[in-house]
Order: sequence, then structure tokens, then C-alpha cells
Amino acid sequence: MRMVELVVPPADAELAADRLWAAGARAVEEIADRAGHVRLRTALASTDALSAQRIGALPPTWRLGHVDVDDEPATTWREFANPVRVAADLVISPAWKLGRHDTGTTEVAVEPAGSFGLGDHPTTKLAATAAWRLVAAHDQVLDVGCGSGVLAIVAAKAGARRVVAVDVADAAIEATIDNARRNDVHIVEASTTPIGEVVGDYDVVLANILAPAIVAMSADLRRVTARGGVLVISGILATDHQHVLDALVPMEPVRTEILDGWAAVELRHRR
Repeated sequence: MRMVELVVPPADAELAADRLWAAGARAVEEIADRAGHVRLRTALASTDALSAQRIGALPPTWRLGHVDVDDEPATTWREFANPVRVAADLVISPAWKLGRHDTGTTEVAVEPAGSFGLGDHPTTKLAATAAWRLVAAHDQVLDVGCGSGVLAIVAAKAGARRVVAVDVADAAIEATIDNARRNDVHIVEASTTPIGEVVGDYDVVLANILAPAIVAMSADLRRVTARGGVLVISGILATDHQHVLDALVPMEPVRTEILDGWAAVELRHRR
């Protein structure tokens, strides 16, 4: 696996990690080396040049590199992965561990494609549960930061007539397209289109992304949510997300669900 590697002074590790998250990282590995530096590794874009472009200009004390990492140690977890029930009639399963479930249960098969997520993280479970409950027949849905595509697929299975999925990472788009095909879903349109360039409005907008990204995108998240629609934000801490809600005013929170210290909040436009 080709990885981006940022080598930074220890005092800059958190700032460097934030830069990688903003560039589209889904997981960041932090390694302290013998020289007293911190090495931060993640998978970003399909080429080294595009990864560097996503990260942007760096301080003089930071060093950007690219390394090839053996996939084998990173995949041993797969034997321990199991299906996750996110609703009474919805299960998200590893693509290599599909099972038999009760009649009437919908199973979504997911190949995480590296570090894009299986659906077992609390934020994904919360967002998937909300999507399954909220999406109605003929709805248009937008999945912002689609990752492996699990939320887009859940929305399609819930009855949406159109699902648009966007992410800054090329690998996320590839994973979303691959998983949509795996689940026989043909209405998901996946691309790296920035949310600022997404046109139209949507009945349900799903944003399972970190709080700083939600704040940065707040104006566009409000814009793309239809007047009678709902915005679902996840990826936020249960005890520290008021600043995110403040950024989304005049939209109002109408429902909050909490799981393992994380929150998902549903917001609607004021009537």
C-alpha cells in the first residue's frame, strides 16, 4: 500500500494530523522515531503528486515523503470482523462474511478498501441508523465524505431514487463504486466534486465527518439541504459539539442520538 508520510517535530504532531484529516485521511498512524521526530502515515490519493497537492504547502520543519507499506499486517483484523446490526431489520456485514439473517432483514455488504471503514464505528452506526429511518421512497440523498460508500448504499436500500456521494479521496470514490456494485445498487453517483460545487438540494444530507470539516462546510451543508429536508451530522463528540450546531444556525437540531461518546444530530431549516 502506498502511504503518505509526514515527518514533523513532536510539538507539531497534532497540527500535522489535522492537515492529513483535512486532506482526506480516514486513519492516521503516528510513529515516534529514534531521531526524536514523529512520523504520520496515511493513504490519500491515487498518485504521490495528487497526495502532495491535497496536503498543500508545508512549514519548513515538516518533511513530506511517500512509503510502500506491507498490506499483510494491516489485514489480519479481517478474520475478526463481524456483521453489525444497526437497526432491527438492517445489518452491515464484511463482504467476506455474509451471513443468514431473519426474513425481512436487509444486509449491506462492505469491503472497507483499506482504512475507509466497515460500518462498525459508532459514528457510522449512528448515521446509518438515521439514514435507514429517514430516507423515504423517491428521496434525493447526498452523502458528504462517503468513504467506503456504506451510508450511500444504506440510503439506496431504504428507497432513495438518487444518491450522490462525494469525497476528497480518489480511493474513497473507487471503494464506493465497488461496494455499490457489490450490493446491486445502481443509483449512486460518486465523485470528488467539492461540496461547494454540488448543485441542487437534497431531501436527506448525510455528513459523517469530523467537526472541523462540518464547520468549514456549514454554509454549503445548509444550502444543499432542501427546505423540507433533513441534515444528519455525525463524527462529533457527544460532549463537545455545540460549536458545530452554532455554525449551522439558522438550522435547528430536532433529534440527537448518542453512542459510545459520539453523537449524531438531525437538523432542519426553521419554518
